[in-house]
Amino acid sequence: MQDKIEKIIIETLVELNEELENESLENPNSKTKLYGANGGLDSLALVSFITDLEEKISDEFDKEIVLADEKAMSAKTSPFRNVESLTLYIKSLLEN
Repeated sequence: MQDKIEKIIIETLVELNEELENESLENPNSKTKLYGANGGLDSLALVSFITDLEEKISDEFDKEIVLADEKAMSAKTSPFRNVESLTLYIKSLLEN
């Protein structure tokens, strides 16, 4: 499951980066920084990314999830730091 989630996140980043043309997102991997210090996404791109990602995760796993909820936004360490942290966060949402 975790590998499938990471693959979906990376595919979504690649698609989004076709519009953004951001060098830091050209070859995303598990350590790619998403948002925050040195992150490749600004707040507007993050919203677009989250929307696309929620839809793809829902289609793949047949379960609705909300990534930008109060829990995620108030977490001491944001799940949007990098691909790896977001993968683990989504996995936890799908398992509950």
